[in-house]
Amino acid sequence: MFHEHRELISKLKKEDKYFNKIFLKHNELDEEILALEKNRTDQFTIEKKKKEKLKIKDEVYNLIMKYKNSKVC
Repeated sequence: MFHEHRELISKLKKEDKYFNKIFLKHNELDEEILALEKNRTDQFTIEKKKKEKLKIKDEVYNLIMKYKNSKVC
């Protein structure tokens, strides 16, 4: 996720507890979705998890951009 921001993500994970928490939650959801798909769980449950993951991904991206913009000024 966001490979072009790898260094910044690493920094934020160390310095920002909230960022680290949601980043870890995103990865947990990714693993959970893979397990659900492997176990052929109903599509509604999988889609619900995917939407939750996407929402977190958007939040991660927004935090990255907020940090980058604050450092430009």
